[in-house]
Amino acid sequence: MLIAGFPAGAWGTNCYLVAPAAGEECVVIDPGHQAADAVAQTVEKHGLKPVAALATHGHIDHVASVTPLCGARDIPAWIHPGDRYMLGDPEKALGRRLGEKLMGDLTLGEPDDLRELADGTTLRLAGLEFVVSHTPGHTPGSVTFGLAAQADVPPILFTGDLLFAGSIGRTDLPGGDHAEILRSLDRVCRTQDDTTVVLAGHGPQTTIGHERATNPFLRESAAGPGADGAAPPAAPRRGM
Repeated sequence: MLIAGFPAGAWGTNCYLVAPAAGEECVVIDPGHQAADAVAQTVEKHGLKPVAALATHGHIDHVASVTPLCGARDIPAWIHPGDRYMLGDPEKALGRRLGEKLMGDLTLGEPDDLRELADGTTLRLAGLEFVVSHTPGHTPGSVTFGLAAQADVPPILFTGDLLFAGSIGRTDLPGGDHAEILRSLDRVCRTQDDTTVVLAGHGPQTTIGHERATNPFLRESAAGPGADGAAPPAAPRRGM
């Protein structure tokens, strides 16, 4: 399997190109702010052919390049219906205006072929099977994409802004909910095998086993918010 990832844009959002091997079809996960050039370079370097764009959620730092990418390559995009409105109205999702100097020119609106994700479904794309899990909390329409273990490759979970190395996604923007993100962590992340590789929306890769042992938010998700009477730990802000 080939997974080529890079941080893009003002928020260093991780974009991933996933393929069975070099020279084959690929899926682009979270083509966000200023990701288009790096996507094109990665496609050329590995001889890939994008066949779909997948969004873990609708914040502009994760989807800013979805519409131009899909338009240029005539491919569909997938997003959960809870976040679909963010493609055309990203400011509503943030509760504030976007800075023009920071964001630059943006292509807002939906691509011609936009499809909706549903919890528990399997997307069969580029010769791979991505299991979709709805994980609200960071946004109402956040999802993760899971790949089962293959040969010498461990299971992989693309977590978007649900789970980071040592932290979780912020919940202080419109639609965010701390109790909800804890339920998503408990239902989707804590049930994974320790060997599962976590490829997050920001920051370095990690594993479920490492996060189970060290991440205070996974411990809180197991006990429930405020179960010990203590205030929840403060999540370092990453992304939007």
